[in-house]
Amino acid sequence: MSPSDFSSPIFARWRENAATDWSTYVDHAFVRGLGDGSLPEQAFLHYLVQDYIFLFHFSRAWGMAVLKAESHEELELASATVNALVNHEMPVHIEICAKAGISRAALLETEEEAENLSYTRYVIDAGLSGDFLDLIAALAPCVMGYGEIGTRLAATSAKGNPYQQWIDTYAGKDYQDVCHAVGQLIESSVRTRLGLSPDSSGRWKSLNRRFRTATRLEAGFWSMGMRGMARV
Repeated sequence: MSPSDFSSPIFARWRENAATDWSTYVDHAFVRGLGDGSLPEQAFLHYLVQDYIFLFHFSRAWGMAVLKAESHEELELASATVNALVNHEMPVHIEICAKAGISRAALLETEEEAENLSYTRYVIDAGLSGDFLDLIAALAPCVMGYGEIGTRLAATSAKGNPYQQWIDTYAGKDYQDVCHAVGQLIESSVRTRLGLSPDSSGRWKSLNRRFRTATRLEAGFWSMGMRGMARV
């Protein structure tokens, strides 16, 4: 079965145009380790702490989407995504880390890895230097990729997988609904600004490049997580 386009043919085309990088991202060794439960706990916790910091900045970037919105629909969907990140996704990180003895206060005191800095600042720069479409193209790989990964791992994960809570978060209805909402946002915002044939616009190549770059940075984030294995 082909991966879901999350209600967005435009997203599906962005993903297709970044096919090699997308495959590296969603089928990374880190992801496979989550799926079969073989990923060392220290590698997972190393990733999770960095991902909490990432989500802190990612939420700020979605806040920029609120600022750059040009319709009530864009304002509504961007603000709802901020809410989902801050009040649903980040608390899961806090809960899992707390079980491992890592306090909430300690999370934001952790030094950011280079891959985290590169990715979060790239997305924020997309919002500062570009418009709403630049920002959405840079934000999309994280949201949609995790939705795709969660769905796939939920279908193959064995009973007793220590990472089941993480998998269930991204495979669950709440997160999948966020993915579809973002897919609808991509469709409406791109077609409103670029017309019914966006690939004929001069912006199309640059938006694909934004998406592809963010996808490569996502794969790099998994590789950063793998460095936590050295702590085992």
